[in-house]
Amino acid sequence: MADVIDVPDAKRFEIRVDGEVAGFVTYRQMPDGLAMVHTEIAPRFEGQGLGSELAEGALGAARDAGAAVLPYCPFLRSYVQRHPEWVPLVPQAHREEFGLADAG
Repeated sequence: MADVIDVPDAKRFEIRVDGEVAGFVTYRQMPDGLAMVHTEIAPRFEGQGLGSELAEGALGAARDAGAAVLPYCPFLRSYVQRHPEWVPLVPQAHREEFGLADAG
């Protein structure tokens, strides 16, 4: 079973499988949200859908906190492009920058 948790001291969301860190999304705290800058899944955990689960968990945590998201990370940006339900997290003024101008 995988869990996604926020680790504020490390400025990242981690996905853990049976307590072991399988991957993470690093972020920078902005005044009104999170700039998500890098996603990484450990090689031995690749191909298991954990990247998508991590993206979903990180975006869900941002939404629950009422935080905007700037998806600088190419993986997260692509995830938001493929899952338009997450587009509203990206401020309207930044959507074109992330290839989301026609979505949401």
